[in-house]
Amino acid sequence: MPRHKTYFPHGVIPAVLLPFNDDLSIDEAGFRKHLRDVAATDGISAITLNAHSTEVASCTFEEQKRVHAIAQDEVGAKLPIVHGIWADGSLEAARIAKAATEGGASALLVFPPAPFTMGQNAAMAIEHFKRIADASDLPIIAFQYPLATGQGYPNETILKMIDEIPNLKAIKDWAGTPQQHEWHVRTLQNLSRPFNVLSTQSSWLMSSLAFGCKGLLSGSGSVIPDLQAQLFKAMQAGDLKAAQAINDRIYPLAGVFYAQPWVDMHNRMKEALVLMGKMQRAVVRPPLVKIERAEIERIRQALVQAGLLPKASVRAA
Repeated sequence: MPRHKTYFPHGVIPAVLLPFNDDLSIDEAGFRKHLRDVAATDGISAITLNAHSTEVASCTFEEQKRVHAIAQDEVGAKLPIVHGIWADGSLEAARIAKAATEGGASALLVFPPAPFTMGQNAAMAIEHFKRIADASDLPIIAFQYPLATGQGYPNETILKMIDEIPNLKAIKDWAGTPQQHEWHVRTLQNLSRPFNVLSTQSSWLMSSLAFGCKGLLSGSGSVIPDLQAQLFKAMQAGDLKAAQAINDRIYPLAGVFYAQPWVDMHNRMKEALVLMGKMQRAVVRPPLVKIERAEIERIRQALVQAGLLPKASVRAA
C-alpha cells in the first residue's frame, strides 16, 4: 500500500465527501470521481476521509475500510491520506487506527470520544490517545472541539498530551473563538518540538489564517479546494490584497455552508457539487435528511456570487 512515511500534517488538506446511491449504499464510482477532482487541485498537501465530511458516524467499520481502500487506489500514490478515527471507546479507536495503518494511511485524525460531553480529565484524554499511539506509529492530529462542547481539550490537557504522546503532531483547530485559536497558534507552534495548528475555522478562514496557522483541514475543501489553496498561499506570502479578493469569493459560500444547523454543512456541500455538475446526487444517510429547495436555491446563489456558476444557471438540485 502507498504510504507517505515522511508526511508531517501541514498545508491545505481537503476533507472529501462520500456520495451515496438512492438505496443509501456507497456510490463507489461517484466517490472515485470526487477523489480525482479534488486530488487534481494544485497546492493541496493531502486529503482526509472517514471524517465528518464522509458521514463517518453513519458508516460501519467495514465501510470505512472500503472508503480508505478506494482512496488509496485512486489517489494514494499521489497524495497522503489522513484517516479519521471516530469511536466512543479507546479500544475501538485503536482497532480503526491499526486498520488504517495497515491500509496505507499517512496520518490519523482523532475525534474526541462522545462520552467527554459528560466531563473529562487529562488522564482520560491521554489514555485515549496512548491506546491509539500504541496501535499505530502514524502522525496523529487531535481534533480540537470548542471547550463549551465538553469534548475540547483544555490548555493544560493538550500540553500534557503533546508531552506524553510523541507522535501527536498537530491539531485540527475548531476552538471556535479567536482567543482560544490564537493561544493554540502562539503556544503549540512554539514548543520545543515541531507541532502544527491546522485551522478548520472555515466560517472565518482568512481571519484564522492571519494568526499564523501552518495549514487548514476543512470539509469545504471538497467544493473549493482551489480557493482554499490560493487563500492559504496568499496569506503565507503576506499578500493581503490577493487574500481579500479570494476571500470575497469564499465568503458567500461560508455563509450558506456553515448556517445552522451545523450538522447539515456537508449535506449542503453535496448539493453544491450537484449544482456544479460534479456529483450526480446529494443523498445523505439518516438521521440527516435532504435539505429543502429554498436552501438549495440559497446555495446556488452563493455559487454564482463565488464565480463558480454562471448567473443563468438553472441546473436542477
